[in-house]
Amino acid sequence: MSLTYRNDIYNFLSKLTVHRVLNALKVFLGYQLGKWFGRPILMGMPFSISVEPTTACNLGCPECPSGLKSFSRPTGRIQPDFFQETIQQLHKELLYLSFYFQGEPYLNTGFLDMVAYAASKKIYTATSTNAHFLDDETARKTVLSGLDRLIISLDGTTQDTYEQYRRGGALDKAIQGARNIVKWRKELKSKKPYLVLQFLVVRPNEHQVDEVKKMAREIGMDDAWFKSAQVNDYERDPHQLIPLNNKFSRYKKDALGRTIPKNPLRNHCWKMTYSNVMTWDGKIVPCCFDKDAEHVMGDMKENSMKEIWEGKNYQAFRQELMKSRKNIDICANCSEGLKVWN
Repeated sequence: MSLTYRNDIYNFLSKLTVHRVLNALKVFLGYQLGKWFGRPILMGMPFSISVEPTTACNLGCPECPSGLKSFSRPTGRIQPDFFQETIQQLHKELLYLSFYFQGEPYLNTGFLDMVAYAASKKIYTATSTNAHFLDDETARKTVLSGLDRLIISLDGTTQDTYEQYRRGGALDKAIQGARNIVKWRKELKSKKPYLVLQFLVVRPNEHQVDEVKKMAREIGMDDAWFKSAQVNDYERDPHQLIPLNNKFSRYKKDALGRTIPKNPLRNHCWKMTYSNVMTWDGKIVPCCFDKDAEHVMGDMKENSMKEIWEGKNYQAFRQELMKSRKNIDICANCSEGLKVWN
């Protein structure tokens, strides 16, 4: 275990309070009892949430509605006042806050101010970025904001492979952004953010897997993660994005030769028990697989999280999931439980 990874663990543990721990234990107990009895048993409040800073993105990734500009829902960016009101309501239970759903977080000019506000509430904060906006000054401000984890997506070790998925992107600019963060964390003598290079393995870049860890070390990142890609039309064969190496694929062939998700889709979901997602305009959806917010559980501008979490919409969704998960569109193509390799 590396020193930086130990520092990240200690940093996460430092966010724990008695109230947060007791809430998390209640949530876990409710989940286990729900599996035992075969029905949703709600105990505690969510201790993790993903917040969408903006739907805007500078790239055009082929499986992303933000990049494809294909949303049917409204697009925009979260307002700082509304964000602070939300965190003020949630912070006693909230342990982990991801500033990411769709879009590029750094395109919201108030993003780092929101990170700093969440950090002041001693919430572990993380985000994912394509690193194109991490110029020298923004990198310095990122370190000073108190961000705990920064995931930088670099899906290729050459420009040719990188741009086949990160369309419109420049690999050298992303690498420089990563170097800027490494530089300022060192100059400011900070132990955070924990820096992860994330490599989305798709068919055009899977031959570069062995080169990625070397790239991460050369840049000065703390870790390299390999992520399998979710694709919408996975039944198409051959698929231009699903890797040939089965280790890095979310999909497999069934007995009839059809491509299906590897996830066995058991009728329960841990993520559904402890977390959810808030879009930029305050809509609460079950998880990050609901990219177009088609399953809205409630609106934080109209109701409290407790009212939404315990409300009829959420309860009906949980009951349907525990009855027949495969019939819920966002659950049928879910990768919960599949490992991220490193």
